[in-house]
Amino acid sequence: MKIGRAACLALAAVSFAARPIPAPSKATAAFQKLQTLAGDWAGKDQDGSEVKSSFKPIASSTAMMETLAMSGMDEMVTLYSIDADSIVLLHYCPTNNQPRMRATPAPGDVKRLEFTFEGAGNLPSLDAGHEHKLVIDFEGADHIVEHWTWRKNGKDTEMTFRLTRKIKS
Repeated sequence: MKIGRAACLALAAVSFAARPIPAPSKATAAFQKLQTLAGDWAGKDQDGSEVKSSFKPIASSTAMMETLAMSGMDEMVTLYSIDADSIVLLHYCPTNNQPRMRATPAPGDVKRLEFTFEGAGNLPSLDAGHEHKLVIDFEGADHIVEHWTWRKNGKDTEMTFRLTRKIKS
C-alpha cells in the first residue's frame, strides 16, 4: 500500500512538472518590453532640439514612470501600467490636463506600441490642446522613437523624439 501511494505521488509530481509553462499574455510581454527602458535617455526632436527622458519602475514594478523634458518646455510625466489585455497610460501635461490612452499589443515580439486616446481629466472640451496619441517604436535595446500627436481644434501636430539610452561611465 505504501509503495502504491509513493508511486502515485511520484507520477503526480512528474505530470505537474511536465506541463508547459504558459507564455505571458500580450500585455505582459509588452509591459516587460517597456520595463527594459529603465534608465536615462537623450536625443533630438524633429527640429533638432534636445530631448531627455527617464524611465523608472515604480509601485513594485507594476507601473513605469517616464519623465520627458523637451527644450523650452516644462517636463511631462507619463505613467504606464497593465490593464487586462492592454497597456494604459496616464499623461500629466504642462497644459494641466491628463490624457488617458490605451495600446492593445499585437502577438509576437513587440516592435511598436500604439496608444490611442480614451479621454482626459481636466479637459474642458476636445478642442482644447491635448496629447491625443503616442506611438513608441522599439528600434533596438538602446534606441526608441516616440511619436506624440498633439490635437487642438481638431488639428493634429506630430512631435517625434529619437532617443538613445545613455551609457553609464
